Amino acid sequence: MIHTIVDDPGSMTPTALQQRYETELREIVEEVGAETVTERTDLDQKQTEAILSESSTLADELSLMDAAAVFALRDGAPDAETVEAEARDVLLLGMTSAVLDVDTLEGEVDGQIEARAIQQKIEGRSPMTLGEFVLLQQTIEERML
Repeated sequence: MIHTIVDDPGSMTPTALQQRYETELREIVEEVGAETVTERTDLDQKQTEAILSESSTLADELSLMDAAAVFALRDGAPDAETVEAEARDVLLLGMTSAVLDVDTLEGEVDGQIEARAIQQKIEGRSPMTLGEFVLLQQTIEERML
């Protein structure tokens, strides 16, 4: 699962957490092969190559759903929709545990994502990038420390 890659995401910087997720994605693509990724996901060859190239903008360009599709290629992993839903659920449960509402969370991320957009992304009504997921997860988890 996406959200279980790191034991304590709140203790990391958003950049370090993002790098960890990107490394994990790269390892999966290397393990299953780029051709398999393009055949079994909605990622095209360019996106798959971006994962392998250690692109510094990968997390901002790759949707959480596309990242979930790559994670779902691991043996024994659930399907991409389940992986994505569980990642979103982790954010929602974290907000509950940290006693955070979307307006407070908007302030915590310095307005990088507006409150309404945060709510829509967590509820799955609006797409979320991997970078947005990382930012929200790290911020929520840090608040729980």
